Amino acid sequence: MRLKNILPLICLTCSLTFSWAQNVSSRTEKFIINTKNPVASSTVPMITWMTPVPEISYSQEPRYKIKFVVETTSPIKSITISVRESLETASRGSMTIQPEEAEKMYTVVDRSINLMDGENLLEVMVENAEGVKSKSYRRVRVGSLILADANRIERNDYALIFATDEYDNWSDLVNPVFDSRAIAEELKKTYGFQTDIVENASQDDILKKLREYAEKKYKPLDQLFIFFAGHGSYDQTFAEGYVVTKESLLNDEGKTSYLSHNRLRSIINNIPSEHIFLVMDVCFGGTFDEVLASTRGADDEVYKEQNTNEFIARKLTLKTRKYLTSGGKTYVSDGIKGKHSPFAKSFIDALETQGGKDGILTVSEIFGYVEKLKNPPRLGDFGSNLPGSDFLFVRK
Repeated sequence: MRLKNILPLICLTCSLTFSWAQNVSSRTEKFIINTKNPVASSTVPMITWMTPVPEISYSQEPRYKIKFVVETTSPIKSITISVRESLETASRGSMTIQPEEAEKMYTVVDRSINLMDGENLLEVMVENAEGVKSKSYRRVRVGSLILADANRIERNDYALIFATDEYDNWSDLVNPVFDSRAIAEELKKTYGFQTDIVENASQDDILKKLREYAEKKYKPLDQLFIFFAGHGSYDQTFAEGYVVTKESLLNDEGKTSYLSHNRLRSIINNIPSEHIFLVMDVCFGGTFDEVLASTRGADDEVYKEQNTNEFIARKLTLKTRKYLTSGGKTYVSDGIKGKHSPFAKSFIDALETQGGKDGILTVSEIFGYVEKLKNPPRLGDFGSNLPGSDFLFVRK
């Protein structure tokens, strides 16, 4: 039996930091403004969620971290955090924060709270000095049964694939488009991915498409696979790797016609999908790793004894930012026309296993197929990846 009126411990630390990246999807669409007198919209307190960003999230543990930013043009009077089962039920517990004088117009609230198994509605209410209130909500579902059920009904997999084999200034290649179509077909047919191939794109085309995916609404267990195939470059002076796009110049000292790994890393990390796996079959792709770190596989044995749905859901409660590249700080082979590049062939071989007996293909299992190539690939994580996370290809 669930106990509905236990006051949770809402405590621990409040970390005030002013280094944060705002994403439009982190703002709730459910603002409620309570005021007796009409006021200018600029006086309404704005609440921007940093953790969790999705409107519905899942957690393995009852201890849960929340973090949000409050901005207002009128001084903040109070911030109240409440936890309840739904809008119709009584609060299980709440706390009120009175910001310090220096935080009156802008503050970052960072707290850890205790939740209960099942549905938890987090409510943040901000009141400013004029008496204007705004509310913002996030739902967090806790418990293994809820996680397993969520995997069956609330998950989509997306594949965004960039392939370039025709260049304005660089030599043309023979396999990127061929490889990418084969990978897309296998992802769609075997694993149920929604695939999107962008062929022979300019830098502007790539950035527009990445923006499109950054503006998508993702459910908590959705995954996004991103693949690049084509030319790559590395600049020793800048110590930076680049994706060469269709119009990139052959000799470009400023590298402004190239798409830098640093920029790509930042853009992809900020896409609001909780689970992203980037694969790059390009020369010098390994320099996507800022320090060319040694490879490390995902921990895919932890939940092997659990049922398939629970294994998937538990893995996908941890934020994923992983990458796999076809080589380190080296050139890689495009292969023979019509026979795939060596890296793409091994990657496709991994996909064609259909996940083996359990029907689940993990990142570390894929790495097992490509690690013996002549040009050793690089596997690692970036951005806001959490330890123990994984990207899963699940047979449909």
